[in-house]
Amino acid sequence: AIEIEVDQQQESVWISLLFSILPLLLLFGLFLFFLNAMQGGGSRVMQFGKAKAKQWNKDQPTVTFDDVAGCDEAVEELHEIKEFLQNPAKFQAIGAKIPKGVLLVGPPGTGKTLLARAVAGEAGAPFFSISGSDFVEMFVGVGASRVRDLFEQAKQNSPCIIFIDEIDAVGRQRGAGIGGGNDEREQTLNQLLTEMDGFEGNTGIIIIAATNRPDVLDSALLRPGRFDRQAIVDAPDIKGRLKILEVHARNKKIDSSVSLETIARRTPGFSGADLANLLNEAAILTARRRKECVTMLEIDDAVDRVIAGMEGTPLVDSKSKRLIAYHEVGHAIVGTLIKDHDPVQKVTLIPRGQAQGLTWFTPNEEQGLTTRSQLMARIAGAMGGRAAEEEVFGHAEVTTGAGGDLQQVTGMARQMVTRFGMSDLGPLSLEEQSGEVFLGSSLMTRSEYSEEIATKIDREVRILAEKGHEMARQIIRDHRIVIDRLVDLLIEKETIDGEEFRQIVAEYATIPEKEQFVPQL
Repeated sequence: AIEIEVDQQQESVWISLLFSILPLLLLFGLFLFFLNAMQGGGSRVMQFGKAKAKQWNKDQPTVTFDDVAGCDEAVEELHEIKEFLQNPAKFQAIGAKIPKGVLLVGPPGTGKTLLARAVAGEAGAPFFSISGSDFVEMFVGVGASRVRDLFEQAKQNSPCIIFIDEIDAVGRQRGAGIGGGNDEREQTLNQLLTEMDGFEGNTGIIIIAATNRPDVLDSALLRPGRFDRQAIVDAPDIKGRLKILEVHARNKKIDSSVSLETIARRTPGFSGADLANLLNEAAILTARRRKECVTMLEIDDAVDRVIAGMEGTPLVDSKSKRLIAYHEVGHAIVGTLIKDHDPVQKVTLIPRGQAQGLTWFTPNEEQGLTTRSQLMARIAGAMGGRAAEEEVFGHAEVTTGAGGDLQQVTGMARQMVTRFGMSDLGPLSLEEQSGEVFLGSSLMTRSEYSEEIATKIDREVRILAEKGHEMARQIIRDHRIVIDRLVDLLIEKETIDGEEFRQIVAEYATIPEKEQFVPQL
């Protein structure tokens, strides 16, 4: 007899097992793929708890303190940090300890990150850079894990510097707003507080952080022992702007007739980033006009473009153009004939941005404090456009062109009443300078004054605005002849500079002397 054995059952078991496991393997692989994609694509799945800090390589293009201008106080603070790292024995011999942290505070564009890059270029110590948002993650505990990993890396490379940009992303006040804060973010902040100055302590690690919102940071983060120093990186003054312009003009072809000092005077309130953008816009205009080097014409056009926007199509000669001309001349004539107002720089009918016409004034930036008469002069100057429309065309022809002016007037008058004590309500501060930061915080705090006081505030604001309006209307009525001449000239030329404007006004009226501070550069 022939015996035949067929082992089909064993084969079917393996096949069935394979078909049962294969979908699970595919699902697990798909899960890993999506998890990897959520973590930034190239990063490994099991390393999402690692810190994303980048260590500065000495081979990379470096920025030094020579490339930083306009913030001498902050540079001096960071120079000291560099000396601590390079020669710690000098300070330790006296008993001085290395500062644990420096917080750079200032408006956007003033050079906080640039300062940190300069420290990285100058310091011989390892330099780690990370953003506050790099700690924030959708998974619970990842932020705290990244903080721990960052400081572990730093301890292995001690002494070193850690730079945390935009620290307000992770360092906001705990428990703020309705229902408390985000628990995951608070855990990350708690871990950061512990690592900076906790039970173990970190020796040889200096933390430099940057923010433009110090008011929202947690008080535990700002205390000495965590951030021992706060360096203010504010908008530069005229000397600082001149130095910044010199730095950014190094690699640009600029005509010898261009005066950087004149540009510095024309740009009060500009940050370092604004000035860099200004020279770049001038260079772009030069290339577009097929010139070999930047001239003062391109600089002037770039200043106008940065402040007010792109130049629009010139207005067609019509009733609308004449009305806008009276509006702008009204601003300029009131600003010229009131003693405490800033001098006129230029009047133009060339549209820029949303504005159909513009009147430029040169503010006295070195003043620091503003008097009540100066604020009233600004209110009257802002009302000059509406006053000219009313006096020349009548109430029925008043336009919406004064909308921005009225908003500005209302804001100034309200501050005079509620913050500066410049009204009949007396020397009282009734409102905070800044608005609410956190959602719902205004619901938890009671009003700072009664409804009766609120009614009086509204009345005082209206009185100040009406007083400025009447001052402007009186000047328009008294100088109608010169206004008509200036309007005809403006319609013909489309732009009148401040010096020519004052020369024409001086033929008809006495211009009060303006107190203009001229610093020694």
